Amino acid sequence: MKLIGIDYGTKKVGLALSSIDGTLAFPVDVIPQTTAVEYVDALAKKEKVTEIVIGESQDFHMEDNPVMKHARIFAKKLESLGYTIHFEPEFMSSMQASHIQGYNKKQDASAAAIVLQSYLDTYNNKKI
Repeated sequence: MKLIGIDYGTKKVGLALSSIDGTLAFPVDVIPQTTAVEYVDALAKKEKVTEIVIGESQDFHMEDNPVMKHARIFAKKLESLGYTIHFEPEFMSSMQASHIQGYNKKQDASAAAIVLQSYLDTYNNKKI
């Protein structure tokens, strides 16, 4: 089963896609936040995805960061289109992506892949 991973930001949104067997995550694109719902919907339909993983941004005290208010509204819009939404903790995923590859235009897509891979690893380990 394929899934979409999202690193949500108030200006841009990183996207990742899993392999068809749901074991590996790959960066896809970085898009403007203003067109994210439509873009994700089109990508999900094209790839036959019904479940979406969104990074859950929290601070060191496990409190929601300010961006989470917007991310939860975004998630509700996707849910209203029929998608199942999962939140996955994404502590410093953008920093991890930058550390691995250096800073570039696709960093948010790589962060989305890190979030999605974390979810896939947890999900697949529960099945064992």
